[in-house]
This record gives sequence, structure tokens and C-alpha cells, in this order.
Amino acid sequence: MASSSLANASRSGRSQSTVGRRGLTLSLAAAGILTHASTILVLPSGVLAVEDDEYVKDTTEVISKVRNTINIDRKDPNIASAVAELREASNTWVAKYRREKALLGRASFRDVYSALNAVSGHYISFGPTAPIPAKRKARILEEVDTAEKALLRGR
Repeated sequence: MASSSLANASRSGRSQSTVGRRGLTLSLAAAGILTHASTILVLPSGVLAVEDDEYVKDTTEVISKVRNTINIDRKDPNIASAVAELREASNTWVAKYRREKALLGRASFRDVYSALNAVSGHYISFGPTAPIPAKRKARILEEVDTAEKALLRGR
């Protein structure tokens, strides 16, 4: 019995010192995080404000290009270049914002992404001179309008 109580005392002594070291380590880590928390919290909000303005500007430009391109007469000689410009702008927009987790839940992002997907899919499948069917065109314009309203509301 004496040996078992000695072993228990020995174990409890080790566990107390281990807990003490763990507690100390966790306390130091928490103190380090709290010390730098103001820096961590201030930088992203400032950065996001700049990115948000840039996102609104880029998204507004893409929306304008979508509207202009799908409303161009199919007999216009500049239709191919307008479609090429739209495809380049949409590819750039998608590549830039698709991986931004802060934007993925926004209504404006979702609607613009959907509209760009529909427009790009149409022109890839049918060519730049093929007219967009009325239902698809109406849906694209509706998504673009909804996205524009969401942008104005900061969504």
C-alpha cells in the first residue's frame, strides 16, 4: 500500500507540474494573442474597406459591360469585340473575387457570378453573333438589377 500511495503522490506531482506548464504556456499564448489582437483586428477592417470599394467599382463596371453587350444589335459590326471585352472582364472579375471568402455570401456576388456564367456560357456555346433567348436575357437583366441594388445596400 505504501508503494501505491507513493506512486500516486509521484504521479499527482507530475500532473500538477505538467498542468502548471501547460497552463503557463496557454497563458503566455493568450497574452501574446491579446497583445497583438488590436493589430490583427485593425488591419483587416482597413484592408477590407479598400477592397470593398474596389469590389463595388469592379462589379459596377462588369454589370455595365453585361448590359451594354447583351443589348447590342446582333448585326452591329462591333459585337465580336464587345463580347471579347466582356469575356475578358468577366474572367478577370471572377478570378479576382471568386476566392474571397468575405464576398461569397453577398447577394451582389452571387447574382453577378450567375449572370456572368449565363452570358459566358451562351457566347461560348453559340458564338458572339447568336441572339440571347428572351427568357435568358430577362433573367440575366433581372440578376444584374438585383446585384446592383444589393451593391447599393452594401450587400
